[in-house]
Amino acid sequence: MASSLAIAGVNAAYGAVRVLEDISMGVGSGETVALLGTNGNGKSTLIKCVMGIVRPTSGSITAEIDGKRHQLVGMTTEAIVDLGIALVPEGRRLFPKLTVAENLLLGAFRPMARAHLKKNLAYCFEAFPVLAERRDQLAGSMSGGEQQMLALARALMSAPRILLVDEPSVGLAPLLVRRTIEKIKELKDSYHLSVLMAEQNFTQAIKIADRGYVIVHGKIAFEGRSADELNNNELIRKFYLGL
Repeated sequence: MASSLAIAGVNAAYGAVRVLEDISMGVGSGETVALLGTNGNGKSTLIKCVMGIVRPTSGSITAEIDGKRHQLVGMTTEAIVDLGIALVPEGRRLFPKLTVAENLLLGAFRPMARAHLKKNLAYCFEAFPVLAERRDQLAGSMSGGEQQMLALARALMSAPRILLVDEPSVGLAPLLVRRTIEKIKELKDSYHLSVLMAEQNFTQAIKIADRGYVIVHGKIAFEGRSADELNNNELIRKFYLGL
């Protein structure tokens, strides 16, 4: 049941604008790894590279799932999802004119997920009771926090092994940010997931991260091998804690 992610020497650009430069990092089996950085430093671009939405100009991205290695660079997003890699995108990206239940069912389109659709749907409604209560409500009419819960649940409907979460705190009140981060940990533990979370809210991210990386101007500026190393790093104290 092991699943891991290895990113080596990845460069990426939008046209002539270089966004990522020689990014190397990894997510071990069962780990939660935080990718920390302020807006515009390349976090979302790296997540999109993993998902095949943006193709790196060079480098490799390898997923190992159940002993099999898969080179993700060059694969379609659909094929990457089919391996068991799911994304909770920044801004949720739900289908606002579809109901909660319809959004969840759309998350279960890969063959392996279809085989466990009823079980996964029941789990999502157990993990997020508000979604069960509002299963027939249009997603676009829900609050920001409820939509974030739905986005997480939709990703789980694909029966993932590796979960990518891009900026889960964006647009949420502080209390909802804390609840969302706690829910990510709960789901990781319940599903035995490996998680890569891109986040700019250091204080909340560090509560559930086993370790992490700081990205500045498209480069890895610091690797914290533990939560304590991240907490005591001068770069983080300066940019995130104002110390």
